[in-house]
Amino acid sequence: MSKPLFENVCKEEIFAQIYQKWATHLHNFLYYKFGEQVNPEDKVQEAFIKLWKHCKETPIDKAKSFLFTVANNLSLNEVKHQKVVLKYQQERPQSSSPETPQFLLEEQEYLQKLQQALAQLSDGQREAFLLNRIEGKKHKEIAAILGISRKAVEKRIYTALEKLRKDIDKI
Repeated sequence: MSKPLFENVCKEEIFAQIYQKWATHLHNFLYYKFGEQVNPEDKVQEAFIKLWKHCKETPIDKAKSFLFTVANNLSLNEVKHQKVVLKYQQERPQSSSPETPQFLLEEQEYLQKLQQALAQLSDGQREAFLLNRIEGKKHKEIAAILGISRKAVEKRIYTALEKLRKDIDKI
């Protein structure tokens, strides 16, 4: 049976010792180099996860170098990604809207008409209509909430719809 040429990091005790010894130093290294923008705690954890995944190929004396290289590369990739995101945000028009100003004006006018029409409804009609259409309640649930029959709820909702159609042009 052949003896391995080097001891690797796969033993939990050795891995724990490496973590205890280098985690704080690695965090400080990343924090001083990149600041909080790369979230050094996450990068330290990711570096140790990669070390664990590659523990069989990594000798103990190369673990520190492996960790610092991986963490540095992860942080550089994060900074590079943030630059791409920033560039995209600067290139993209900030207030792009597919709607025309005329459409937006008509939408505001319609909302005003709708609010006025809702105000014209009786309290019972408005309450039943809003519970059904806005909150998505079923007729049975509305009847239980209002303490009336299901047929009364249906009548209130349908009469509210008729009044709203008359009050608001071209629904």
